[in-house]
Amino acid sequence: MHAVIQSFLPPGKKRKEGDWNMTNTGGTGMVKTILGQVKEFKKDSLITPVCMILEVIMEMLIPLLMAAIIDNGVEQGDMNYIYKTGAVMMLLAVFGLAAGMMGAKYGASASTGLARNLRTAMFDNIQSFSFANIDKFSTAGLVTRLTTDITNVQNSYQMILRMCVRAPISMVTAMVMAFLINAKLASIYLIAVIALGFCLFLIMRKAMKYFKEIFPKYDDLNASVQENVSAIRVVKAYVREDYENEKFTKASGNIYQMFTKAEKILTWNAPLMQIAVYGCILAISWLGAKMIVSNALTTGQLMSLMTYCMNILMSLMMLSMIFVMVTMSAASAERIAEVINEKSTLSNPEHPIQEVPDGRITFEHVDFSYSKSLSETRNGDGGELVLKDISLEIHAGETIGIIGGTGSAKSSLVNLISRLYDVTAGKVSVGGVDVKAYDMEELRNQVSVVLQKNVLFSGTILENLRWGDKNATKEECIRVCKMACAHEFIEQFPDKYDTYIEQGGSNVSGGQKQRLCIARALLKKPKILILDDSTSAVDTATDSRIRKAFATEIPDTTKLIIAQRVSSVQGADRIIVMDNGRVADFGTHEELLERSEIYRDVYESQTGGGGDFDQPGGDR
Repeated sequence: MHAVIQSFLPPGKKRKEGDWNMTNTGGTGMVKTILGQVKEFKKDSLITPVCMILEVIMEMLIPLLMAAIIDNGVEQGDMNYIYKTGAVMMLLAVFGLAAGMMGAKYGASASTGLARNLRTAMFDNIQSFSFANIDKFSTAGLVTRLTTDITNVQNSYQMILRMCVRAPISMVTAMVMAFLINAKLASIYLIAVIALGFCLFLIMRKAMKYFKEIFPKYDDLNASVQENVSAIRVVKAYVREDYENEKFTKASGNIYQMFTKAEKILTWNAPLMQIAVYGCILAISWLGAKMIVSNALTTGQLMSLMTYCMNILMSLMMLSMIFVMVTMSAASAERIAEVINEKSTLSNPEHPIQEVPDGRITFEHVDFSYSKSLSETRNGDGGELVLKDISLEIHAGETIGIIGGTGSAKSSLVNLISRLYDVTAGKVSVGGVDVKAYDMEELRNQVSVVLQKNVLFSGTILENLRWGDKNATKEECIRVCKMACAHEFIEQFPDKYDTYIEQGGSNVSGGQKQRLCIARALLKKPKILILDDSTSAVDTATDSRIRKAFATEIPDTTKLIIAQRVSSVQGADRIIVMDNGRVADFGTHEELLERSEIYRDVYESQTGGGGDFDQPGGDR
């Protein structure tokens, strides 16, 4: 699908290289990348912690007033003092509640806004990816990063803005207040906090290892679901439901096992917190009671200390929850930053050429490998060369057939013309200019590709056709559909050109889908038209009509037709015979019958009732 999007990029505003690409790596770079998408929600992100600080201040003042009520009101029998102090406590509680509500509101706005911006940045950067970048990430992996991973980061960001600000400030403030009341008893808190914090650190460090392993398992699960749903007809046709269920259960079970291991470690949080809470309460109650008896502490002060004790330990509990959330989201954030920071392997030159003069195509000693560099390939580190020393010259307006066995690199050859990949060595020129010198969008607008895997998108037939030209009139759409022999079957639909195409084109046949894709490509009015085995699902009569329409309607367009059937290419001006990544021969149908053993064997096997390149006699 990305290939279709790349080949149909509309003219308009050009994407600036590196809009979302950052060179920072590691934890600092990851944080910078994520926070760089806060953008217009910076105000909300600042207001949230301010509101949480105000809430903490209100909460910390209330225990002091409560102690004053006990010591100066209850024990002295001063009801007037109790009423006045109680009224102040109520006002503080209301202010604290309002601050908390505002913090929740702005925190939700900031976190959901960050999630929106992250999705936009990721999706936009994905659109700039070359085929080599797409090869690096699986489709299921990208879906997981756009959904599950971003949700984790969203929840974590809200937790950080609210709880991660509130909990430490609440804990420190409560600790300071406790030391002001009685340093001896407050020391109990300090010891508990240090011991508990060390234990939580060890737990989080151990759990982090498992969380990093969990999210790639989500990729496998999504891949299983995506593959099954998109191919559900094949699954049912071959009665493979049990096999697919077993595969899904295995992927789901892997996630269950990893989460179970992580959660077993995290379960130590609760007992450790309980030990700390009840240990502090018992120690303070016992020592505090002795101090009250010896008049070293008042009852109100003991009540305040108990309240601060709960504040400190509850803050620690919140921090442990935050650590769990941040630990999970850190793995997600790394995966998100990896996509946002990924740089396309293809880029425009500093001063790109904006116009393709004609459809001439030249290959000059071209080598190509799916690895990054020729040195890697020659050293044995980057895989084998897919194309080897290709030299061709194709004139503007020519119809060129390309034929060869499966795996002979026919598709790889044409992918270099529209710069879906860059050559490893040598040069590919269009219109006499190196393809690397063109603006990529302009080049792809002039090189129209109907790929081997035909893709239609959800929407009407007209909407799908207008991928070729968003401003095309209905009459223009009808004209190209007639050229592609699609008009006849479209007119048979009740809604004709307004017929809705289901996702993936599931409500049209393979041949109908191919013809619609050809019409869509023709609507671009390209200087070069590439048909990558795109008439394989149509009958030979329709194939012949399509080729005749090309010859009469678009004579100046250079046409490259990849096919398995000799009948699809024998009328071409010249034919390229590919064999194992090399050009085995290049000439007219008659010339190849005379001098190319490969071509002659296939022609004879097909015209004699045999098969194609993938059958005996056709693959040399």
